[in-house]
Amino acid sequence: MEHRPHKGTKKVELAADRGQHGQFPRVRMRRNRASDWSRRLVRETNLTVDDLIWPVFIKDGGAKREPIPSMPGVHRLTIPALLTAAEEAARLGIPAIALFPYVPKERKDERAEEAVRSDNLCNRAIRALKKAVPEIGVICDVALDPFTSHGHDGVMKGERIVNDETVDILCRMALAQAEAGVDVVAPSDMMDGRIGQVRDALDAEGHQSTLIMSYAAKYASAFYGPFRDAIGSKGALKGDKRTYQMDFGNGDEAIRECALDVAEGADMLMVKPGLPYLDVLHRVKQAFRMPTFAYQVSGEYSMIKAAAQNGWLDNDKAMIESLSCFKRAGADGILTYFAIEAAQKLRG
Repeated sequence: MEHRPHKGTKKVELAADRGQHGQFPRVRMRRNRASDWSRRLVRETNLTVDDLIWPVFIKDGGAKREPIPSMPGVHRLTIPALLTAAEEAARLGIPAIALFPYVPKERKDERAEEAVRSDNLCNRAIRALKKAVPEIGVICDVALDPFTSHGHDGVMKGERIVNDETVDILCRMALAQAEAGVDVVAPSDMMDGRIGQVRDALDAEGHQSTLIMSYAAKYASAFYGPFRDAIGSKGALKGDKRTYQMDFGNGDEAIRECALDVAEGADMLMVKPGLPYLDVLHRVKQAFRMPTFAYQVSGEYSMIKAAAQNGWLDNDKAMIESLSCFKRAGADGILTYFAIEAAQKLRG
C-alpha cells in the first residue's frame, strides 16, 4: 500500500526549513532558570570539594605561619603548622595537598644539591604528613628552581639550560620523594624526556605505585610572580624561562607535549596557568580523555583577592565561578590556593 504522509507533515517540514520549528515562543530558555531548584537540577557542571588540590608553601623554623604579602591569605608554614593545616583540609574532604618549599639562600647552589637530599624540607614534610594525616594525598613538586642560586628549573652552563643533565637530577629528586612516601611526583620543569626517565627510575627502585602528575603544558607566563615571591626564587632568577616553558601563543604544541608525556607514562596531565588557558585545557581533555588538571596560579589568585579587597568584586562569587570554569572546560581537578575557602563554602 502506498504510504500517504500525514496531512500536516509538509507544513511542519517547511516550517523547519525556514528555521521556525522549535523557536520562541514555544521554546523559552528562561523557564529552566526561573527557580533555584530548577537551576540546580539542570546544571551541567558541578564543583565539589573532591575537585580541589591545595598547594601549600613550607619552610624551616621561625614563626609557624609567615604571611606572603603578594598572596593575601596565603602563608609559608613550618612542618608542625603544615600538619595542623592538613588535618583541616582532610576534615573538609580535600583529597590532596601539593608541597612547595621555601629554600633559604644558604641552601641554594648552581646544581640544586639540596633538592636530592633524603632529609630535605620536602621529604621531612612528606614523612610527617603520611604519618599524621595518612588519609590525604601528598603531591610534591619536582623542579629545581626553589633550590638553584640562579632561579631556573635546570642546570645552567653559561647562559644555557642543560636538558639531559637536569633530567638526571630530577630523577634523583623524584626517587628521594618516593622513598619518603610521596603519593604523586609532579615534574614541573618542562625538560624534554623527563617523564619517561622519572618513570623508569621509580620503577627500577620498586616505586611502581607512585603516580606521576606531569605539568605537560606549562607556559612561560607573567602570572607566576607571586609564586616566585613565595618560594624565594624571584630575586634570584637570571633571565627568563622561555627556552623551556611554552610560548603563550601556541596551542597545537601543547597537544604534542601532552602526547609525548602520555607515551612516556604520565598518569595525569596538567595545564598551567589556568583561566587564560581554558582553550588548551579543553583541547587536552578532548584529545586524551585521561585525568587532566589545571593550576589556578598565584597571579590569578592574587588578582581576585586584590580586587575583592578593593571592593571591586565579590571574593566568594568570583572564587566559585572561576573554579567552576575549570570544570566546565574539562578539568578533573584544580590546584588552587582557594582550596580551604572553597571547601568551606561548598560544604556550607
